Amino acid sequence: MSHTVTASITATTQPAVERVQHQPNMAGDNALRLAGLAKRFGTTSVFDDIDADIGHGEFITLLGPSGCGKSTLLRAIAGLTPLDQGSIHVGQDDITELPPQQRGIGMVFQHYALFPNMRVVDNIGFGLRMQKVSRNERERRVDTVLRLVELSDQAHKFPHQLSGGQRQRVALARALVVEPRVLLMDEPLSALDARIRRHLRDQIRDIQKSLGLTTLFVTHDQEEAMLMSDRVFLMHQGRILQQDRAETLYTRPSGSAAAGFMGHYNLLDAVEAEPLLGFRPQSARVALRPEALYLSLDGRPFGGDLPPRVGPALSGVVRRHRLLGNIVRYEIVGSTLTLNIDTLNRSTRTLLVEGTQVNMYADLDEVQELSE
Repeated sequence: MSHTVTASITATTQPAVERVQHQPNMAGDNALRLAGLAKRFGTTSVFDDIDADIGHGEFITLLGPSGCGKSTLLRAIAGLTPLDQGSIHVGQDDITELPPQQRGIGMVFQHYALFPNMRVVDNIGFGLRMQKVSRNERERRVDTVLRLVELSDQAHKFPHQLSGGQRQRVALARALVVEPRVLLMDEPLSALDARIRRHLRDQIRDIQKSLGLTTLFVTHDQEEAMLMSDRVFLMHQGRILQQDRAETLYTRPSGSAAAGFMGHYNLLDAVEAEPLLGFRPQSARVALRPEALYLSLDGRPFGGDLPPRVGPALSGVVRRHRLLGNIVRYEIVGSTLTLNIDTLNRSTRTLLVEGTQVNMYADLDEVQELSE
């Protein structure tokens, strides 16, 4: 294996099923390469023309709405769904036609997929048993991953005796114990409550970093993607719209479809944007994040000082507000457009009520002119 999981889980006894013969990677090689992947069910295209190079130890999130093809893509990489075209390489090895058990890939599913009649230790060690790993080696490696996911005290319980978060950690341990070259995770946190999700996503990321394990993680949750990822692949209608660091994806969307999914962008055509910006944009559409817009009330800035470069004041009326924890999102109706504007929720300030007259300003340094 090329990542540091071998520091805590040593090499296995050679399994009975012949595995990919892994060759040392040359400098600059990728851990995973996807080239021209396509999948159709009948006449319906699930994904098409998927190309990606993923580096060793990267945490990549496939982000997108339901039905965009991200889970099917993950299953195709794992070998659970056959491709119609394209190739998949792990390091130097072409695994496109190999069965799942020979790919050197671990997968964690949304709904755990644990054996209900097996104890935790037996669920985790099942893959090693199938590989004919010796009992002593199997026990040692299972004990190692149990400590890694902090479940040593639950080793002899059955799945129904565990919480949802504990079961998902068992599923993670089962994927890690076989020393995968790539780890795939298909919405593993979606069935958990918010508190457990926050804890487990931090734990998953810490484990992934400590092992240097190349990981693809599927989610439709933008916050999850932003917090966990080295890079985010934004998918839409079976294609990858943009591959970027989370910060870049959020602040510099590549087009209208990306801006429409990320955050809560205000998408305006050039005519709508002109009175707010003080000039006619060269592109047909522009995007403005809610936090890149500012309010003033009775001539005074509201919710924060105005930035150095703003467009002209545009008058409007508060239609409604939404409390989003530390953010208040105002919907402001102007004469020609309606905008969402975010301000910090300061307990010492009074919320703007429906019907309040305000002025709106755009931060000109945060205007995103869209290519499409």
